[in-house]
Amino acid sequence: MTAILELQKVGYSYRGGAEALSDVSFAVTEGRSVGLVGESGAGKTTLVRLLLGLAAPSTGEVLFDGVPLVTTDRAQMRRFRRSVQTVFQDPYSSLDPRQRVGRIVSEPLTSLGIARGRAADALVAQALESVGLPSDSADRYPHEFSGGQRQRIAIARAIVPGPRLILADEPLSALDVTTRIQIMDLLAELGQKRGLTVLMVSHDLGVVASLCAETIVLQNGRVVEQGDTPQVLGEPREEYTRRLLAAVPRLPKA
Repeated sequence: MTAILELQKVGYSYRGGAEALSDVSFAVTEGRSVGLVGESGAGKTTLVRLLLGLAAPSTGEVLFDGVPLVTTDRAQMRRFRRSVQTVFQDPYSSLDPRQRVGRIVSEPLTSLGIARGRAADALVAQALESVGLPSDSADRYPHEFSGGQRQRIAIARAIVPGPRLILADEPLSALDVTTRIQIMDLLAELGQKRGLTVLMVSHDLGVVASLCAETIVLQNGRVVEQGDTPQVLGEPREEYTRRLLAAVPRLPKA
């Protein structure tokens, strides 16, 4: 199967010389769900910036469809922006409170030149319906919705331009347990129905175990383990992965 996203020996250092990533290599196969896990400070946020083309690696290459992002011209970058969409951690700060939901969700359509006017409205309505929001949501403001509903709005904005890859950056960490399960089910359903590739960045191993076919473990800016999720999280080879698993809260036995 074809790799939609590939990192080849990627490193990144800050201006002061501190190394955030070192020799990171992995591939994300189209149509698969991949989890990227690691504790705070592991380098996940820096890696997300590189994957979105917001920063260039100090060494190595980030490729999308085999083309390095740093050499991508403006037209190719527009195609990349349409193909890769992001769902962020905080559904409260990721939505502009001054804009109606319809305007928020249609933003990728207008900024990428996909659709305007009634055509955009129809695509927005379809996206909102796909994430389980009522038909009048487009005319309301973000503050009128719960946290889980706001994250559904953010997901609608991500899927409306028809991306191939969703980069989900801790999309469940700001939600309560019940809502997390609902959003997890929604992401899994959208992935299956739309054939989306999902890269889930998370510190929550339970989320990754439920949603992701493959798992990559990041420690201090390096990949220490990767493979099929049942193998990595069920029979980890690395002590670091075992420590992460041991830190997952469990209910005491009766």
